Amino acid sequence: MIIVSQNFQNFNFNFPDDAVFRVNLAWINSISELKNILEKHKSHQIFLDLPINRTKPPNNKYTLDELLPIIISNEQIRYFAISNISSSGDLEPYQKLMPDYLIIVPKIESVEGIKNIKQITDSLKNEKIIMLDHDDLYSSIIKNDLPKSLFSESLSQLVNFCQTENIKLLRTIGVVFSDKEKRISEYVG
Repeated sequence: MIIVSQNFQNFNFNFPDDAVFRVNLAWINSISELKNILEKHKSHQIFLDLPINRTKPPNNKYTLDELLPIIISNEQIRYFAISNISSSGDLEPYQKLMPDYLIIVPKIESVEGIKNIKQITDSLKNEKIIMLDHDDLYSSIIKNDLPKSLFSESLSQLVNFCQTENIKLLRTIGVVFSDKEKRISEYVG
């Protein structure tokens, strides 16, 4: 599975036909902007990424009430990632309301989320996929004054669990840097 960030659309890249187009709602400034992106990318499966409890910029926020009608009316949205999942209870509100075909993808960003990974993945109804945010995991360890060695230990624990349980683990592979980015407002609340 290859997931391509919506920020690539700013550079006129052609995406492979089988690429999944990720829309990170932190970077979307309005519901109308989201609708325009979905209309433009009807031919790709969409990975919609909802930031919950995000503290770093950009920090746009949307409610489930705002998003649910859009998700239901755009069946190309096949994946719905939710940030900062630490337990299966964090997923319950979404699992109750989302269409059955939608694959909910918990984003793991804390040691607590890794400790509870079995209960989290056991609660998933469809294909079992999780997403790891390396940077946020490390930041969480530092913020909570935990030993830095816990990062490697936690990462190994999560990778081993996913391999053993045959769960897809989505991780960042590289980043694109550019001198063409001119937007400032995207980074501030």
